[in-house]
Amino acid sequence: MLAPPRGRAPQFEKHWAGGIIGPYFFKNDEGHNVTVNGDRYRAMITNFFIPELSNHDAQELWFQQDGATCHTARATIDLLKDTFGDRLISRFGPVNWSPRSCDLIPLDYFLWGYVKSLVYADKPQTLDHLEDNIRRVIADIRPQMLEKVIENWTFRLDYIRASRGSPMPEILFKM
Repeated sequence: MLAPPRGRAPQFEKHWAGGIIGPYFFKNDEGHNVTVNGDRYRAMITNFFIPELSNHDAQELWFQQDGATCHTARATIDLLKDTFGDRLISRFGPVNWSPRSCDLIPLDYFLWGYVKSLVYADKPQTLDHLEDNIRRVIADIRPQMLEKVIENWTFRLDYIRASRGSPMPEILFKM
């Protein structure tokens, strides 16, 4: 997730080479930002993400998330297993993912930094301005860019396999 300024509710988006679903802002019935907890996260998955996902050709999509408590609550993992089966990469999921693998995860090594640099370029002073910037930046990301990110991710995985898991000596990007 893109880290918002302190005191602001985080936003959520999921991506694959076919595009980005989101952003989604966690708000209460009055429209105020709220902290993400397990119930709100599961409601977002059920009421927003899964319906949006059904509008795309993503039957073989793998779902990956970090180890945040709301992401790894038993009820959340059960919901995600029901939806993605063995194609779930998560702490306590069928495929456990190391929380310290930022050199491999495209969201960490590229997308969040890219999005954040554009979102904050004009120094938004209000929450509405920040949310508008997030919507605009996410909407402007083209599938071709995500395809290139996935290609770089595959390259990184191949590098790690060939080096038998040794650390990457430098940042590797193929252009």
